[in-house]
Amino acid sequence: MGYGRARLEVRQGNGSAGWKPALLNGKKVEQMDKFPRTVVGGVSLSRMIIGTNWFLGWSHYTAAKDAFIQQEIANPKRLADIIEVFFRAGVDTIMGLINSPVLPEAIKEAEDRTGVKATVVSTPSFPTTKRTPIDGWDMGEVERILDAQVEHGATFCLPHTSTTDLMVDKCTREIRQLDVLCRMIRERGMIPGLSTHVPESIVYADETGLDVETYISIYNLMGFLMQLEVDWTNRIIHGAKKPVMTIKPFAAGQVRPFQGLAFSWTTLRDIDMVTVGTMAPREAAEVIEISLDILSRRQTTVDLQETRSKQSVKSDG
Repeated sequence: MGYGRARLEVRQGNGSAGWKPALLNGKKVEQMDKFPRTVVGGVSLSRMIIGTNWFLGWSHYTAAKDAFIQQEIANPKRLADIIEVFFRAGVDTIMGLINSPVLPEAIKEAEDRTGVKATVVSTPSFPTTKRTPIDGWDMGEVERILDAQVEHGATFCLPHTSTTDLMVDKCTREIRQLDVLCRMIRERGMIPGLSTHVPESIVYADETGLDVETYISIYNLMGFLMQLEVDWTNRIIHGAKKPVMTIKPFAAGQVRPFQGLAFSWTTLRDIDMVTVGTMAPREAAEVIEISLDILSRRQTTVDLQETRSKQSVKSDG
């Protein structure tokens, strides 16, 4: 299947990030080919999802990197400049804790600039104690947290791995108490799913008929933060009853975009998604273009980085 030639060029502008979307194959960005889509819980989503860890300072890299992001990147205008590039390419799905500082304002500004309405996949955590798997949740806190997700416009609500994975019971092959959260998410008009770093979560959710429409799962060619080998995780994703939202395709910056995206797009199902984190509009443009080239099985023409050592392999012509 081809997705059209989608070369997104950016030009220097007045935005705080230093770049603005300009042309796609010589056409205005409003005319560009849109990114492929899938359907989750009856809702159309872009198969690429905007990740927010590298917006908010959760780099999985170093404390210095986290501090740099928080000081230099995490402000609404800079983030809106990045989100705008995604929106104009048809990547209108964004994942993260929606009520994090700066994120709602950044999404709103990008929506206002583009006329695109974001689909938000929010991943809140819920307080737990050693008794939670047995006695259940602090219902007052759960109601407060879920109401905040609704207030900030979440379409999907997926309890974060820091909550989900504590409830995974490998003896009984179930995720304890998550059915209560899923019911309360549905009652508020959001679509439930689960975020997990434990592969068994997907298996047990399917086995028990848990009311989830999707799952967040780590998936990258290095096996970074994955609890099972890459081939085993791939088999679980392919066997999942619902579409899977994969995360960390670049292994927190340890894998370059071309390799990471080539692996993800060519080994996932057509219904699955890839969540990508960037820190600049031009990075967003690059991952979009590389992805569309890979999905169309053609040589990517994105500009390569240059060093002096490359002179010996460059054509004289």
